Amino acid sequence: MKIAILSRNPNLYSTRRLKEAGEAQGHEVDVIDTLHCYMDITSSRPTVRYHGKELPKYDAIIPRIGASITFYGTAVARQFEMMGTFNVNESVAISRSRDKLRSLQLLSRKGIGLPRTGFASKPDNIKDLIKNVGGAPLVIKLLEGTQGIGVVLADTAKAAESIIEAFMGLKANILVQEYIKESGGADIRCLVIGGRVVAAMKRQGAEGEFRSNLHRGGSAEVVKLSKAERETAVNAAKAMGLNVCGVDLLQSINGPMVMEVNSSPGLEGIETATGKNIAGMVFDFIEKNENNASNNKTRGQG
Repeated sequence: MKIAILSRNPNLYSTRRLKEAGEAQGHEVDVIDTLHCYMDITSSRPTVRYHGKELPKYDAIIPRIGASITFYGTAVARQFEMMGTFNVNESVAISRSRDKLRSLQLLSRKGIGLPRTGFASKPDNIKDLIKNVGGAPLVIKLLEGTQGIGVVLADTAKAAESIIEAFMGLKANILVQEYIKESGGADIRCLVIGGRVVAAMKRQGAEGEFRSNLHRGGSAEVVKLSKAERETAVNAAKAMGLNVCGVDLLQSINGPMVMEVNSSPGLEGIETATGKNIAGMVFDFIEKNENNASNNKTRGQG
């Protein structure tokens, strides 16, 4: 098959591994810089152009769209969908998962475990907002933050009030979230492909750090999931409509809670921790499902 990876950097571990894995399985794999694509939105014959030429017909695309280019990246992915190309993660599902507030509301509607969360623009009573999520300590998150950036732990109600007021002064959208103390600065990253958890690792934050992101010095090890954790991860992926994603779980006394669903999960940490060929599994999924691409032809038009 002829497959394109939408990625801004061909040298990133995840992009490189996907290209290697696809070629090892006999596919022709191109890496295309998403921002250099431009679209010819013509009735009955939509196309994508790149460096002055029309791109060839691809059987499938693998979108690796960074959070900073979500709007344009999903527009490019949607154009491929309109051309009848099979998309590993459809554009609407990526947009859904990237909107932290929307994704939490969708997960909540499906009854999936979540930390208690508050969202407000200009609350008349900040004290009540804090009280509503269980009081301090609590976590305050920028709606647009990634990789742990814009995530603050407020130890006291007074500190929480000050941080919320500061963010509001900057006109930033924030979430106020219950702090799951028993998780101990650790979370579980579940890699879901095609409705199945194919790998999982436990990420532990560095000493004195409540955020477990590997980018922030956290460590990772293989973990055996409970049935509840496995089901929660699969249901979260399904709620977002994502075929390939990372689901981050917190272990709480009330069962597993979803912290985030990532439509472009990094492969380095989980492949290193588990020794599994996750990139190859993505191509296994494409091989099994690409023949349904014709059914996707008009999905991206809404």
